[in-house]
Amino acid sequence: MRPAVIAIDEQLLELARGAVEVIHLDALRKKIERGAPLRVKAGFDPTAPDLHLGHTVLINKLRQFQQFGHDVIFLIGDFTGLIGDPTGKSATRPRLTPDEIAANARTYQEQIFKILDPARTRIEFNSRWMGAMNAAGLIELAAKHTVARMLERDDFQKRYKSGQPIAIHEFLYPLVQGYDSVALRADVELGGTDQKFNLLVGRQLQEAYGQEPQIVVTMPLLEGLDGVQKMSKSLGNTIAIHDPPAEMFGKLMSISDTLMWRYFELLSFRPLREIEALRAAVGSGKNPRDAKIELALEVVARFHGQAAASGAEADFAARFQRGALPTDLPEQELEVDGPVARLATVLKALGLVASTSEATRKIVEGAVRVDQRRIEEARHELLAGHSYVVSVGKRAIAKVRLRSRA
Repeated sequence: MRPAVIAIDEQLLELARGAVEVIHLDALRKKIERGAPLRVKAGFDPTAPDLHLGHTVLINKLRQFQQFGHDVIFLIGDFTGLIGDPTGKSATRPRLTPDEIAANARTYQEQIFKILDPARTRIEFNSRWMGAMNAAGLIELAAKHTVARMLERDDFQKRYKSGQPIAIHEFLYPLVQGYDSVALRADVELGGTDQKFNLLVGRQLQEAYGQEPQIVVTMPLLEGLDGVQKMSKSLGNTIAIHDPPAEMFGKLMSISDTLMWRYFELLSFRPLREIEALRAAVGSGKNPRDAKIELALEVVARFHGQAAASGAEADFAARFQRGALPTDLPEQELEVDGPVARLATVLKALGLVASTSEATRKIVEGAVRVDQRRIEEARHELLAGHSYVVSVGKRAIAKVRLRSRA
């Protein structure tokens, strides 16, 4: 049974919510007006086993299309993963092995149904059509694009001008991603802003194969806990879907009051009008911490259930309102250059502050504690070989063991 028909203007408002660009909104309206469910795809290369909240920005958008009665295709790029996405890379990216890709793909399927409706989600692997394509078919595909167009990509252009090598197989990545849209006859494709070139290749290839070009919806790259860099496991600023409830709750409470509204827009399932009402309430004097608690409760409940979310809230209250330390705080290991490390440097490395200068300022202000002891000496040092619980204000906390490289 399909969801109730929603007015097209209301659909478009929600579907464009949080998007950086819709190419083209008028064409999307015309597709919806035809009445048939749209085929909406988003592709994910299984390059790591765990998804984080940055990945869910696209998955949440798929869910919105799903709620309006459209057909969602979650595409696992097991073939493109063998190539390695060169987007934004200054050097050729190492390729994963088939076993690594298969293992990661299995974890993706387990995680996405925390958000998407399994009964209304079609999972595809692009190896199904690319694995069956012979050399002649690949040459035919390559003939539908030019080197000049490929070098319009910013990362390729920079590498070419600086004399950095570009392997031929990297040119195949945008072509294969674009051909996915041909194979699936996609009406809409979602992707991050860094994928815009590849998404537009999909439009161009669909036209070359006699299909109506897909609508492209680009979504922003969600900032991580530092509020500056995009959420990335390599930067240590992520909130993983598999994070324990208390850890996930604490991380969400650690984001800045400004970043909170971006998280609401991109991660919350609340209607926009409710979010705007909440923002107005904060502007009129409501404590932003209370709004952040609402966000943290919603997100934790999505992945762990309501009981776990309530427990995480109680743990957070005990921890920060009554000064108790968490009992389940995971210990991180941090390498330092010598027998001691500056506390400010450690806080920056853990992602509890955006910079060492901010860390120093917080220390001097008395907002930093080490094992619940307030530290106010700007040059305070910690000993390698020891574990510490460090916190900045009431929002950011971490347990760390320092290990000397020497």
